[in-house]
Amino acid sequence: MADYLDQYRFNGSKKFHLDKLPTDSKQDKVDKEEILKKTAKNQAKIFALQDKLYAEGKEGLLIILQARDAAGKDSTIRHVMGGVNPQGVQVYSYKQPSKEELEHDFLWRCNRNLPRRGMIAIFNRSYYEDVLVVKVRKLYKNYNMAKRCLKESDVIKKRYKHIRDYEEYLYDSSYRVLKIFLNVSKEKQKERFMERIDSQEKNWKFSSSDLSERAIWDEYSAAYEDAINETASRNAPWYVFPADQKWYTRYLVSEAILDVLKKISPQYPELPETEAAQLGVYKEALMKEEQ
Repeated sequence: MADYLDQYRFNGSKKFHLDKLPTDSKQDKVDKEEILKKTAKNQAKIFALQDKLYAEGKEGLLIILQARDAAGKDSTIRHVMGGVNPQGVQVYSYKQPSKEELEHDFLWRCNRNLPRRGMIAIFNRSYYEDVLVVKVRKLYKNYNMAKRCLKESDVIKKRYKHIRDYEEYLYDSSYRVLKIFLNVSKEKQKERFMERIDSQEKNWKFSSSDLSERAIWDEYSAAYEDAINETASRNAPWYVFPADQKWYTRYLVSEAILDVLKKISPQYPELPETEAAQLGVYKEALMKEEQ
C-alpha cells in the first residue's frame, strides 16, 4: 500500500494539481471486500500503537481534515478512529469564528486545542479555513485589524508563511502534523446533497450556504490547490485522497494514520530497575491477600 500512499502524498517536492487526481478508486483497481478487511486490520493496529503513544507521552499527533461540504469528514473520523481509546483522542470541529476568536490571531483558536504529547487531536477543518474560505470570500476585508495587516496583495501569502512556520515549530516541539484533504467530485457532492434533502434523518445537515459555496466550485479548487502547494512540506505533508467512495476513503485515511504512528514507533515505558525488581514482592503481597 506504500505505493498508493506515495501517489497521494505531497511534501513540497512536486507540484500539486487537483484536477489530475482521482476522486474514486477506479485508478487503483482495488477490491471492495478486500479493502474492508484491510481497514479493519488497520484499525486494530492503530489502536495498539495509540495505546503505546499515550503511555509513552513523547510525541503528539495532530490530524487535520479539510474538504468540501459532503466529502465525508465526520463519517471518516467515526469509522477510522471509532475503535481507539477515547481517553487519548480529542476531536474539534471548527465553524465560523466566534466574536472572541476573531479578536485573536487566526491560529489562536486551533493552537489552544493542541493536544498534550501522547495524545491525538483531530481537527475537522482548521486554521486552513483562513486561507480557503477567507481567501475566496475575502472575509479579511471586514476584520478589525490594522490596515498594514490587511493588504490584499499579501495577506494570504503571509498566512501561508505563518502556517509553514507554525507546523515546523510543532514538529520541533515533538508533534507530528498529518494533513488530509478529501477530494470529492462535483457530481458526488450533488448526489449527497440530494440525499440530505430527501432524507429526514439528514435534513439538518443541509444549508442554503452549501449551494452558494458550490456555485464557486472553481474558485475553491484554486484555493485548495494554492494552499496545499504553499504549505506541503517534508515534516508536514498533505495527503489528497479520493472521497467519492467512503469505504475507500476510510481505508486510505487509516493507512496514512497507521503510517505516521509507525514512524513515531511509540513504546511502552520501562520501569526503572529498582521498581522492576520490586514487582515480584508486590505480586506476592497480592497473592497473600487472596489466601
